[in-house]
Amino acid sequence: MSGFQKGATYGEIKAYVKEHTGLTVSSLYIAQVKQKCGIIERENYNKPKSEDSRQPQCPPEKEAAIRAALEHFGMI
Repeated sequence: MSGFQKGATYGEIKAYVKEHTGLTVSSLYIAQVKQKCGIIERENYNKPKSEDSRQPQCPPEKEAAIRAALEHFGMI
């Protein structure tokens, strides 16, 4: 990890979750869990055109695995 970065990259989080639980998680799920934990992200430049667009929500078992990875990397 570089001196400018606090925590882990999305790739590192995905690899940790895959190694320890066997689950494959998406970047969207990681971003949702980080937002729930209060970790500030930069603003998304690829926003949907319509206001009523829907996103899939992170399942509870994957959320728990991502939280465990965030705790492992000292981000929460």
